[in-house]
Amino acid sequence: QVQLVESGGGLVHTGGSLRLSCAASGFALDVYAVAWFRQAPGKEREGILCMSSSGGIEYYLESLKDRFTISRDNRKNTVHLQMNGLKPDDTAVYYCGADFRPHGSSCRTGPWDFWGQGTQVTVSS
Repeated sequence: QVQLVESGGGLVHTGGSLRLSCAASGFALDVYAVAWFRQAPGKEREGILCMSSSGGIEYYLESLKDRFTISRDNRKNTVHLQMNGLKPDDTAVYYCGADFRPHGSSCRTGPWDFWGQGTQVTVSS
């Protein structure tokens, strides 16, 4: 079964850290661009950052550049989102998306072939 599954969300206090995971099954994630998105209550989904299949990172939200980063673990067919210095405004459902781009082309734009179901991140003040 081809799918993406996010995990690692939860409840954290302001200033805390979380590492989200996006695990792929049924396809090899290393030839896909992967992006992270989030959707806060009552707001539209927004892109955070992405990583091309060649490892290039691009931020959709420059304001998060000093707190969020993305990494790959190809042995585990997984991409991670490391979030540090969390704030209540970071409370949202976090999603990953993947698109087949084997030549390392830019991940600045979609569309995205696959989406995960999301993982809830709640930051308490």
